[in-house]
Amino acid sequence: MGSPAAVAAADGAPADDEIVRRAQAGDHDAFRMLVERYQGRAFGLALRVLRNEEQAKDAVQDAFLKAYRSLDRFEGRAGFYTWLYRIVMNQCLDRKRRDKSDREVEWNDEILDSSESAAAPAGLEAPDVAIERSEIRQAVARAIDALPEDARRTIQLREIDGLSYKEIAEAMGIPKGTVMSRLHYARQRLRELLQAAGIDPMAAGEGAEGTT
Repeated sequence: MGSPAAVAAADGAPADDEIVRRAQAGDHDAFRMLVERYQGRAFGLALRVLRNEEQAKDAVQDAFLKAYRSLDRFEGRAGFYTWLYRIVMNQCLDRKRRDKSDREVEWNDEILDSSESAAAPAGLEAPDVAIERSEIRQAVARAIDALPEDARRTIQLREIDGLSYKEIAEAMGIPKGTVMSRLHYARQRLRELLQAAGIDPMAAGEGAEGTT
């Protein structure tokens, strides 16, 4: 999967680095384009960390505000989203430290749906198939939740956000080799957890490891 900037350029929209330069020059509309481009992914990340929609919305709003105020210090060594990811994550972790109540909400099915193949057949599913898919999604969610935090964050960035190994390394501030070892561990552990729950990992959509 290409980087968001490359995809945007291929689609005829300005690439991230061009929009950032315009925003750094004082173009407020350019920064608004960045917000519109990444607010959905930022919210998905915040929701996975905080498990509370209102807190996630507030964290994303604060993150974009901080990004706007810090934009002059963005040097482009990493992609804009990896830079924004760190800001969103820090906002979420700050909120978790301030709020020890650990509010629990149900896993957002839209997040899980986004990690599934986009080639699902059109039309309505039979009720038994829909129930089975729902049970598999819930089992996958529980298995992901059971992973250690570092492994969970890494596999979410790879399988849900679609970041490359290099982008994950930049976002998390770790070597690419560490990303690869965490993903290997996370996938192996997920297979074990799903098998223990009576779910075939292949039926849950677990694919082969990539190399990008």
